[in-house]
Amino acid sequence: MLIIPVKDGENIDRALKRYKRKFDRTKTMRQLRERQTFTKPSVKKRAQMQKAQYVQHLRDQESF
Repeated sequence: MLIIPVKDGENIDRALKRYKRKFDRTKTMRQLRERQTFTKPSVKKRAQMQKAQYVQHLRDQESF
């Protein structure tokens, strides 16, 4: 549960912005979406490898 203390005289928009930032940093939505479907470990590993290859390819192109 996220707790955002609102200071006296603080604008509600600023408090809402702090809440949204804290919500994004805790990765709550990402965890909920991951729990909705099961992904096999082999598929996760393959996706990680593909991402690593893609990033490495971008870094190789950048060095030229």
